[in-house]
Amino acid sequence: MDLQNVWTVASKDLDIFVKKKSILYSTILFPLIAAIALPIVIEFVGQSVGGIPPDVLPGVINSFLFFFIIGAASLPVGIAAYSLVGEKVEKSLEPLLATPLTDGEILLGKSLAAFLPPLLATYVGATIFTVFINALTSNRLGYLYFPNISMAVILFVLVPLVCLLSVETIILVSAKANDVRAAQQFGGILVFPFVAIYVAGEIGMLSLNTTNLLLISATILVIDLLLFFTSRGTFKREEILTKWK
Repeated sequence: MDLQNVWTVASKDLDIFVKKKSILYSTILFPLIAAIALPIVIEFVGQSVGGIPPDVLPGVINSFLFFFIIGAASLPVGIAAYSLVGEKVEKSLEPLLATPLTDGEILLGKSLAAFLPPLLATYVGATIFTVFINALTSNRLGYLYFPNISMAVILFVLVPLVCLLSVETIILVSAKANDVRAAQQFGGILVFPFVAIYVAGEIGMLSLNTTNLLLISATILVIDLLLFFTSRGTFKREEILTKWK
């Protein structure tokens, strides 16, 4: 596999992504809103009774950090759906498939283009979130809450794995979908398991501690590997050229 060819495919799709303002704005806005809104909720909720108790505050912050995982599941869907299904519909995928590039180079390049922008947007949003939270906790807890182990596992293990899960799922869906919105709607289903985990954490059914976060990460890693090999077998240019209509 020639990595230069991979980057050529990825950079072409990244250029298109920048020009698609609706996808660009949706990728940026979710992490930005989460980064600003969630600390505001912590600052003002229960203010009449002195705010969130100090012994409860770390659990609330860990739960809110999970919003960036939910974002990682949803943000790549729009880019990946357009990169594959959108180009198929607009008949702009065939010229790429006619090049000497291998299936693996095309697939990896498109996956990289759908993976990097959401990951970067999530990290920017998470950085803003940690700054605001540290400003809050320095007053309420007497120390800076971030960085910590939970944050490291969520941002540097779970977020990339969940991004990858979203991209690979859309690649599989693209083999059957003929409409970008249909692919996006199917990809949107990915959000529900992570919303369920967040709710379970909020109501006390599941502790989002480091051990459980690592177990969730290991599970997603296994699913990612299965999806990788499945999507690799699905993405065949001969079938795309002859059957994707």
